[in-house]
Amino acid sequence: MIRAYKFLLRPTVRQAQALAEMLRDHCSLYNGALQERRDAWRHPSKTTVRYGMQSVQLKEIRAFDPERQGRWSFSSQQATLRRLDKAFAAFFRRVTSGDTPGYPRFRGVNWFDAVDFPRDGDGCRWNSTPHDPVTRVRFQGVGHVKVNQHRAVAGRVKTVSVKREGRKWFVVLTVEQDQPEPLPGTGSVVGIDLGIANFLADSGGGFVPSPRHGRKAAAKLQAAQQALSRFPRRKAKDRTANHQRAVDKVAQLHGKVRRQRLDHAHKTALDLVRAHDFIAHEDLKIRNMSRAPAPKSDPGRAGAFLPNGAAAKAGLNKSINDAGWGVFLTILHAKAESAGREVIAVDPRNTSRTCPECGHTAKENRPTQEKFHCVACGHTAHADTVAATNVLRAGLVRRNANPA
Repeated sequence: MIRAYKFLLRPTVRQAQALAEMLRDHCSLYNGALQERRDAWRHPSKTTVRYGMQSVQLKEIRAFDPERQGRWSFSSQQATLRRLDKAFAAFFRRVTSGDTPGYPRFRGVNWFDAVDFPRDGDGCRWNSTPHDPVTRVRFQGVGHVKVNQHRAVAGRVKTVSVKREGRKWFVVLTVEQDQPEPLPGTGSVVGIDLGIANFLADSGGGFVPSPRHGRKAAAKLQAAQQALSRFPRRKAKDRTANHQRAVDKVAQLHGKVRRQRLDHAHKTALDLVRAHDFIAHEDLKIRNMSRAPAPKSDPGRAGAFLPNGAAAKAGLNKSINDAGWGVFLTILHAKAESAGREVIAVDPRNTSRTCPECGHTAKENRPTQEKFHCVACGHTAHADTVAATNVLRAGLVRRNANPA
């Protein structure tokens, strides 16, 4: 199985400058390759430029500009061109499926924050000084950079990436390792229902409160963003010291909220995986759920629109994004795979409107957000617990219908 490790880098001032230059030059390569594809398509001949054609040109580009392109790893530059090729592949896939296309865009220096090395030992070397008590990773053109390795790396390192988050630098490793020993069985099964008022409700009647990290930090974020808005928009190299501090403050607050969400997701998922052999959850289409409502034109007035509930939906969308359901489900599936647990996603329709006692389904069964009262048999319970119970039953049915 493939596992990822992320460690904080401790570069010197010169190494941090070299890392920033590496990102800048790879960003320039990405934008140049994108411009070439745009120009080729706009040409009357409608020429299509692909990754293979641009990869062949790398030798000429490196020879023409040895100071900015020739000093970096050839393989990492190929990985940057592959990233652009994947962006175009995703664009054409969205066009074919009828979704919003989203043509690949040029990247600013501050929006290009990672460089990939496809193979350890080709342009980079993990643990480059094995006899040194301090772990170091070597990057071509940068040197041996100290790593704050807080845990051991088990397995064979396959790829290495360097990533910038604010003013911090990280190294991300993908490691191939054997399938770990599964956790001892508990004989327990559970269904979970994700929500806003409670982050999670399980079929046993338990609840995990919603941490609402974004809402708690909203006041500080608003103040920091207001302070930032007082400065005119400038490129990073033209910012004053106060402007840069305001930028860093906003980035620091957003980063803290993001880390808090990840920490909460990891701990919640770990508790579920340790306690249950089988976990069923709703197959949520989070992107559709957090989408803004379409405008409603007024047939009686040209150019006018009817109320469509956009203001109320914006508040709900903010709460959905703050909950971080997508991150949590991704982490839950990854931890379950490592622990030998089974996780199944089921259709979420009518899970909170179906009575678990008699099976009656009706909108009236849920008179309020929290209360469930079956109009057929009179069964009363918490609506989220009812939904989790129905999710568990649907998951068990699906597992029995598709045995491993």
